[in-house]
Amino acid sequence: MIQTKVYHKFLLYASVLILLLNIFEITIALWGIIVLLTYQSKISSKFLTLQILVLATLFIAFCSSFFYEINTHHFLRDFAYLIKPAFGLLIGYNITKIVGKETIYTVINIGVLTALIHIFILFFCYYVFSIKNVNQLREYGGYFNDFEIYALLLVLFKGRFNLTISKKRVVLFSGILIISSLLYLSRTNMLQFGILFIALKGHLRITKRGLQRTVLFLISLVSLYAYVYYLNPHRNGKGFEAFLYKVKNAPIEAFKTKINKNDWKEFNDNFRSYENIITYQQVTQEGPRAIVMGKGLGSTVDYGQKMYTNEGTYIRQAPALHNGFFTIFLKSGLLGVLLLILFVYYFSKTNNTAQNLKYYNYLFVGSALFLVLSNWVFMGLYLKLDNKSVFYGFLICYYELLLKNEENENQ
Repeated sequence: MIQTKVYHKFLLYASVLILLLNIFEITIALWGIIVLLTYQSKISSKFLTLQILVLATLFIAFCSSFFYEINTHHFLRDFAYLIKPAFGLLIGYNITKIVGKETIYTVINIGVLTALIHIFILFFCYYVFSIKNVNQLREYGGYFNDFEIYALLLVLFKGRFNLTISKKRVVLFSGILIISSLLYLSRTNMLQFGILFIALKGHLRITKRGLQRTVLFLISLVSLYAYVYYLNPHRNGKGFEAFLYKVKNAPIEAFKTKINKNDWKEFNDNFRSYENIITYQQVTQEGPRAIVMGKGLGSTVDYGQKMYTNEGTYIRQAPALHNGFFTIFLKSGLLGVLLLILFVYYFSKTNNTAQNLKYYNYLFVGSALFLVLSNWVFMGLYLKLDNKSVFYGFLICYYELLLKNEENENQ
């Protein structure tokens, strides 16, 4: 039994650490193998519903593909993109079902390990390649890590999650995770931490106190943004100034409705909005069928010019966008977007009000709210480097284990 748990813990480590290689083909192959190795015949109705929503989105895109010319390579690539969240959820869920409640400590250890690897990579690259600016820092070290934020919050709120972690280990783990998270200079991770922190404090509940705290937080956030805007950081600034420029540009970057692509500064700073605009135009011009069901697996968006990617290549036809909602709109149309919204809603739903489950309920609600943001700016669970689908699978199964124990104790 102990050997079985160690083996499955190793598989959980492997499923997250493999993403550090940033080779999608290896990731999806390994995840598929782990899904087969950890197969469980019994799953809950909630988990089954979430899987059906993910697979239904894939099925709509599959059916829509046959109305267009199919490129086999592009078809298979998109199939892998759209099935990846289902794999991640299954890995987290199945392994937690096998290992049991101690999985939560494994999740924290994985987060700490990825943070240590991130810090080590940055130190190595600093001395070997002489990192000089924010762009190089993120190019070598990575752009975000949602898993680390979840691990950090589990450590910080250990008492509320009924975890047994020594004070020394709390200080050590928190320090490592905070340093690593800050070095990503990820606006999304910072907002993730803020949203989940507020949620775990219980301030997302619709109560007088909760609304007061939420309003106070929003006022503080707006005030901080106003201060950054007043500082007027420059787009070509060095070091931290470059990051502040991204913060200044963040509120409008993904929401503009008109972009002058001949103005390279405006085009560059608002590229997420440009993607959304041309995706909407190119899908709607195909007619009602494309609007409802999308353009299927293998469909792309034509940028109109070659664009440089984070992988160091130039592409004109983009298979996926920054925005998860518009990516699904491209592949599966409005039906797919509706299924994605239903996924987020159903994920947030918990039906037990037991005191020992309260903070897990908060974590589900905060995660659902973060999923909306994550889908808008970073493709959510469909991103090639996403690791939070594994965490969400773990969270669902772990909650069910606690719920089962609660029911047994009340009998």
